[in-house]
Amino acid sequence: MPPAPVKVGAAAVALQAEDAMVIGGGIGPGLASGQEGELRAAAAVLSDGQSKLAMVACDILMIRRDYLDEAARRIEKECGIPFDHVLVNATHTHHAPSTVTIHGYERDETFCGRVRDGIVLAVAEAHRKMGQAEPCEMFFRLGVESTVGQNSRLLLGDGTIFWVGSRDDAIRPTAPFDSDLPVLAFRQPGSSRLQALLFNHSTHCIGARSPGKRSPGFYGLACQELEAELGGTAIFFAGAFGSTHNLTLNCSEMVFRIKYAVRDALGRASPAPASPLKAVKKEVAYRVRRFDEQAEDAAVRSYCEKRVGGSQYVIDVFRNMRKHLGPLQGEERKTWIQAVRIGEVAWVGVPGEFFTVLGLEIKRRSPFRYTCVAGVANDYIGYIPDEQAYDLGGYQVWTGFHSFVERGTGELLVREAVKLLEQLK
Repeated sequence: MPPAPVKVGAAAVALQAEDAMVIGGGIGPGLASGQEGELRAAAAVLSDGQSKLAMVACDILMIRRDYLDEAARRIEKECGIPFDHVLVNATHTHHAPSTVTIHGYERDETFCGRVRDGIVLAVAEAHRKMGQAEPCEMFFRLGVESTVGQNSRLLLGDGTIFWVGSRDDAIRPTAPFDSDLPVLAFRQPGSSRLQALLFNHSTHCIGARSPGKRSPGFYGLACQELEAELGGTAIFFAGAFGSTHNLTLNCSEMVFRIKYAVRDALGRASPAPASPLKAVKKEVAYRVRRFDEQAEDAAVRSYCEKRVGGSQYVIDVFRNMRKHLGPLQGEERKTWIQAVRIGEVAWVGVPGEFFTVLGLEIKRRSPFRYTCVAGVANDYIGYIPDEQAYDLGGYQVWTGFHSFVERGTGELLVREAVKLLEQLK
């Protein structure tokens, strides 16, 4: 039987922010003056007549499940989209107000509330548009962009792993880079105008055209420019980017290259079934890691004193985070893992800054030909490294509010994700 026709609606809602709000993404609190582009909650709602699905991306660093669970429950009540069928991903821009308490500052509760409400509003508007839309076609292409980003955990000459500062003694990357750039485009038959464009890539979203301004970052700016050129709503989903950064390019060049890669994939995309639409969320338990305070302090001090300017402040920030985490060692917590099926394209939502090698492992073991990984989705539990990364050390595994899960959590989430994918298949 041919696949059922799918109706799609998409919408974006601007997230209001003020200069007085602390910007997330640094070690200490910083402020921005003015803004470039929009910070948005952007949503696509799909229906095949049997099932509805909401895919949402927010131009924020990340946000925890207390706000996101509430948003998904409201969406379920107001739009009839099941809680399990709502995926919310953060684009991980480092140029938006703080939405998580991390390092040396706290989350801005006012802005978090605006993000939660913006998610609900964007889905509601996309749902309204979907209800009025004619059935559309999906086009898919597994594109590639291999120059925006790289594995940034470089082995340095002294045996440490690069974070910031000098890397003149870099020897080699310690893990792979994922250059996949899947593109899903939805348009009505016979029309060249897009209704929705979804794409996925795996690099930290750090880079604004104008330093010191709020910004959706290079991915968000690329989305907004693609919309102006192609129509519809463009939505970026951050992938398994925990171990990858851009180390060489400026923002404008990254915007250009991402747009070029998306347009190239769009030009080569083929019709693909957009149904069935299925999704499942599973609550999984993890633990706060146990750590050796003396060893942790020595690792941070050694690196910072050698390579980081203003190192004492950074050292003190990490000491303070460990002081708060100390009484919580071994504590069990719960988070979400999610799998989504759009025809023969699968998505996995993971709740933190997933290391690339783990994202690639999900793709390798997935029963679907095409699998996309959405990082910092539905919750935030910090960096999620693979086992080898714990042995190598470095900033991403130094204990703190940014990195507190026990060894093996990443592999646990891979196993749970593969089970959910097999269930959907």
